[in-house]
Amino acid sequence: MTACIKVLVVDDQFLIRAGLVGLLRAAPGIEVVGEAGDGDEAVALAAQTCPDVVLMDIRMPGMNGITATAKILEQAGDPAPRVLVLTTFDLDEYVYGALRAGASGFLLKDSGPERLLAAVAAVGSGDALFAPSVTRRLVEAFARQTAGSGADEGETPPDLGVLTLREVEVLKLIARGLTNADIAERLYISEATVKTHLNRTMSKLDLDSRAQAVVVAYESGLVTPGAGGS
Repeated sequence: MTACIKVLVVDDQFLIRAGLVGLLRAAPGIEVVGEAGDGDEAVALAAQTCPDVVLMDIRMPGMNGITATAKILEQAGDPAPRVLVLTTFDLDEYVYGALRAGASGFLLKDSGPERLLAAVAAVGSGDALFAPSVTRRLVEAFARQTAGSGADEGETPPDLGVLTLREVEVLKLIARGLTNADIAERLYISEATVKTHLNRTMSKLDLDSRAQAVVVAYESGLVTPGAGGS
């Protein structure tokens, strides 16, 4: 019997939250373990319920989705929940901040039910970013802005010198939006080997998600905005 994906829903607007909860509860293989109306409540509930996936509204009064994402991942055990950010428009600086904080990807609030459920299933099973091409576009846009001024809050990207040449190669291709299957074909290695390289990279750089790896690749200068992809 396949285990249910446990989901925590976070949105400060009651009707949107209720709609998401209703949709998820009607879907097979998904269990809603809680719902929160603000960031503080989300952090507390995540600690209590240990969800697999957190659907996180990004713009909320009080503690916003960026801070809540960082706190949830900080306090999480292993495996940590996957945070899927909900936003009203894709080129959103708040979403970029959440990806830097470790969110696994993002989804537009006007996405249809099928897309939402597919996204929850994808991140819940640890798959690649739900929409890597859109995420790449977002990261590129804000990497351009931070390139001249440095990273937010004085942070500096991790040192990529700890990576092997192959790990750097895989990170670069991930940042350009390629899937594990694409990378395996490009480098003549298996998908399992790609995953191993990515896992080692994330461990060495202390990263929480594939999306965070994409952000680091751009902010470190390994990949530059507008560089050719797949």
